[in-house]
Amino acid sequence: MTSQRSTRVKTTGKLALALSMVALMAACDALSPTETTDGVYAPGVDLRKDAADGLEVGNRLLAASEYELALDAFTRAALDQGLTPEILTGMGTANLGLGRLGQSEELLRRAVEAAPDWPEAWNNLGVVLLEQGEFGEAEQIFRKAYALDNGESDSIRDNLRLALAKSENIGHSDEQNQEYKVVRRGSSDYLIRKTP
Repeated sequence: MTSQRSTRVKTTGKLALALSMVALMAACDALSPTETTDGVYAPGVDLRKDAADGLEVGNRLLAASEYELALDAFTRAALDQGLTPEILTGMGTANLGLGRLGQSEELLRRAVEAAPDWPEAWNNLGVVLLEQGEFGEAEQIFRKAYALDNGESDSIRDNLRLALAKSENIGHSDEQNQEYKVVRRGSSDYLIRKTP
């Protein structure tokens, strides 16, 4: 008799547990993230809208120093728009941020070849050459960028000043070497600044 009673209690306990689990799952389903109005969860993906422009996304990622993600965004933009000078410049700048100076120089040279009157592309090429220690060529590139810009860009002027100072002081010692980083200025020109 005791065994029948314990079997009933166990069965009733299991049944109660199962029912409570079903009720809990139903409650969770009723509070699904897509139906809440308190704004705690992110909205779902609207597949009816167009994707964001890869070029714009890439420029924003460059501004946030997310160079690898920016390079991916520029690559996606190139699939849609082709390798425009602006996309080539963005890819070259992202590679510069990643320390890939050879790839950066190649992409930026292609950009200035495709758009020879675009001062921002010339400026960014000068930044790469300055990073590589090619001070004389960097100075000439910055002079061209400054002339194309009619002297209106402070960042190109500052880069030209830095290149002139570096080319005049070629015999500096290792203690005088300074680390620089790329800082986004404006829509797509970059200025080298000393790291803190």
